[in-house]
Order: sequence, then structure tokens, then C-alpha cells
Amino acid sequence: MRIQSRQRVEGGGERIALVPESLDDLWHLSYVLEPDDLVSGDTTRRIQRNDDQMRDTGGEREHMWVAIEVESVEFHKFANRLRIGGTIADCSREDQLGQHHTLNVEENAEIEIEKLWKPDQLDRLEEAEEATDNPDVAIATVEEGTAHIHVVTQYGAEEKAEFSGTTGKGEYARGRDELFAELTQALSRMDVDAIVLAGPGFTKQDAYDYVEENAADLTEKITTVDTSAVGDRGVHEVLKRGAVEEVQKQTRIAEEAELIDELTQRIGEGSRVAYGPEQVQKAADYGAIEHLLLLDERLREERDDAGEWPFDVNDLITTTEQKGGDVTVFSSEFAPGDQLAGFGGIAALLRYRLD
Repeated sequence: MRIQSRQRVEGGGERIALVPESLDDLWHLSYVLEPDDLVSGDTTRRIQRNDDQMRDTGGEREHMWVAIEVESVEFHKFANRLRIGGTIADCSREDQLGQHHTLNVEENAEIEIEKLWKPDQLDRLEEAEEATDNPDVAIATVEEGTAHIHVVTQYGAEEKAEFSGTTGKGEYARGRDELFAELTQALSRMDVDAIVLAGPGFTKQDAYDYVEENAADLTEKITTVDTSAVGDRGVHEVLKRGAVEEVQKQTRIAEEAELIDELTQRIGEGSRVAYGPEQVQKAADYGAIEHLLLLDERLREERDDAGEWPFDVNDLITTTEQKGGDVTVFSSEFAPGDQLAGFGGIAALLRYRLD
């Protein structure tokens, strides 16, 4: 994320001009934007011609600048865009005012957002800005007969490839080499700064030896990690052990994996934890929250008046921070977020146990 400028506006809000530089940035914006925010940028719009002599062709697209009052926000990661729907409040063509429009925001397109910013939303923008310089990391997990490649993103770890091959050694060695060859070729084609090679047993070391023999330059990027599983579970173990943090210090999902493990451990011990809206609200009233955990999707629902919590989530966040607690908003795209959803999308690590 590149923040171009910030300007105070009438009513206590702030107008921020920014440029999303990656799919991660578009994902961040999907959780920053709310109904009635004002978003402006360049776009194209189909305009009907007022010419009785011409056949109606459904209008022609014209480039223009628009500012829309946000009604809906949709993150389309497979289309590499963020769709922001709303009513045109200002426009380079006055005849379009009041009409509905969808602003398609893509990477490297500047937009301006004017709103009453909440502290956690500004924190999210700053986090995205700081993460711009983070190295790109791939996690390859391998065991006998199968291999997976995931790419670490700020909205989760996305699987890019899966390979299968013959298991075993000896007479099946050729099958293993074919599996390692496919894995090596796929990793060689990836534009990443670092690779974590993980898995159970000695298979990952055999895979590393194959890479070293056949694509020696690639080994300079590789770090090996022991895990008990491959695929999504293996990725979770890699993140939990901090292997990614060594090369990508600002990785949010590594923190989420650690926090959710701490949460489940404390639940098992029956100590210093609250989960579900009622318990967390009680903990906040006592000033007992050490770390508040919120699910991004649930947070957005509560702010859109579509939630069911018996309190204002913004007040909860403010109270937690004022009393010295930390707040982490979890991504619903990754496994720790799925686990937090099972606790109602809200939980807290406490300073002391509540009776």
C-alpha cells in the first residue's frame, strides 16, 4: 500500500489518497470500507447517447472521475479487483449524479477515501503500508507421494499447486524423482524471495538434495523445517514455529496462528480466557483483556448493523486499547480465522481469570 496524502475534512473525518499495490492491499481495503464512506477515483461508465438519429446501441463507455457513497464492497481475489458499489455523489459529468455505479479498483490505481476513520482501520492501512517491503514467501510441504506449494499472503496462505507420485524408495525411486522434479520446476517458476521446505521424516531432505543437484541456485532461497503434516496443516505448523517470520517479520497470519494456539491452550486449561460476545464484554468491563481477538468478517457485520452482539464493537475496541490491551483482527481466509469463527468470531486472552 502506498499512502499518497492525508487531509482533514469538515465533520472530523479524513480524506486519504492511496494506491493499492497488491492483491493483499485490495483485501485490506475490503475491511476498511463501510457504507456511506465516500470513495473517488477514475473509472469508465456507459453513457446513453441523446441522438434520435442513431440506433440505440446501449451507450458508449466514457472515462470519467466519480465519487460514490459506498453501499457494498466485494473482494474478488481471482479477478484481482475490489468492486465498490454505490450512488454517485460527485462526478465530472453532472448528469450522472445520483445514479448507481460500481467502481472496480485494481492494483496500482489511485483512489481517495473520505470517512470517519476508526483507530483499527488506520492501523490496518499502516500495516499494509509497512508490509509492502516484506519478502514474498512460498511454503513447500512434501512427504512420500505428495507435495504442496502455498504462497504466504496477508489474507491467508493460498495453495498454488499440488503434486502426487509413487511412494517408497528402492525400485520406486524413479517415482520419487518425478515428484521432486515437478516440485523443483514449479518452485523455479515462482517469483518469490524465500522458500520454506517442510514436511515429516527425511523426505523433505531428499527433496532438498534433488533441488541442490538439479537447480542449485534455488537452494539459496530455501529453509527446511520439520512438520508432522503437509498441506494446510503443515503450513499452519510452519507459521506457528516462526519460520516465515524470519524472512517476513510482519506476517499477520503467523501472529494469528500463535494467538489461536494460545487461546485453545488456555481453554483446555480453563484459565485466563474469554470467548463469545457475552464473556468478552464482561472481561472488557473489568478491564481484564490483555489481547482482543476479532474475526474480520464478523467485525464488518457488526459495523454494518447486521450483527447481533449486545454492544457497540467500536466501543469495545476503544475500551480495550484505553485499558492497555492489544487488538488483532483475524483473516477469515486462513485456518486460525476459521477456528476463531467457531468461538463466535470474538475471544480474548485475559490478564487474570474471571470467576
